[in-house]
Amino acid sequence: MKMLDAKRILEAALICAQQPMSVDDMQLLLGQEHPVAEIHHLLSELQQDWSQRGIELVPLASGWRFQSCAEMRVYLDRLYPEKPPRYARATLETLAIIAYRQPVTRGDIEDIRGVTVNSLTIKQLEERGWIEVIGHRDTVGRPALFATTRHFLDDLGLASLDQLPLLDATGSALEGLAQVMPATPELNWNEDVYAEPAAVGISNFESKDAR
Repeated sequence: MKMLDAKRILEAALICAQQPMSVDDMQLLLGQEHPVAEIHHLLSELQQDWSQRGIELVPLASGWRFQSCAEMRVYLDRLYPEKPPRYARATLETLAIIAYRQPVTRGDIEDIRGVTVNSLTIKQLEERGWIEVIGHRDTVGRPALFATTRHFLDDLGLASLDQLPLLDATGSALEGLAQVMPATPELNWNEDVYAEPAAVGISNFESKDAR
């Protein structure tokens, strides 16, 4: 397979993918004769090819994805004006604590927030695919340890937890999380409810709610 053909095939697969595509899947697509280093070179070329367009190719925690550029959102919202799901402040605070302090137990979260964590809050975040149990603390009762998922990073457009903003001495985990949640007209960090992050991939324009 010629490099040009491999690049076109990879581009088509990425555009049509419903989920971020891993490098392993790309190698399965192109064949073992295309080493990982070559695939990364093709990805770099594709990023450059699309650098001046309304769509960009970005690396995420679970793979690579084409998505709309941030400056396109105001125009795309005219086509899909549906308001995203909104979450209570307690839910976003719980998510922020898990993101920055993981792995944490429910008791850890309650100690930080100073209030009891509603079981429905944990369940909502688990059902959304943003957090999961990764083990149990070796103490009385063996409480579950919660951590964020790759899906959480994908939704925020991050490749790793290292890309979360650093917190200064006065910054809260919620304020840090706010910096990487894509801005929306409904998002107001001074209110009691917040809008869900809404970075959108190409496939989302086809299904409206693929994420």
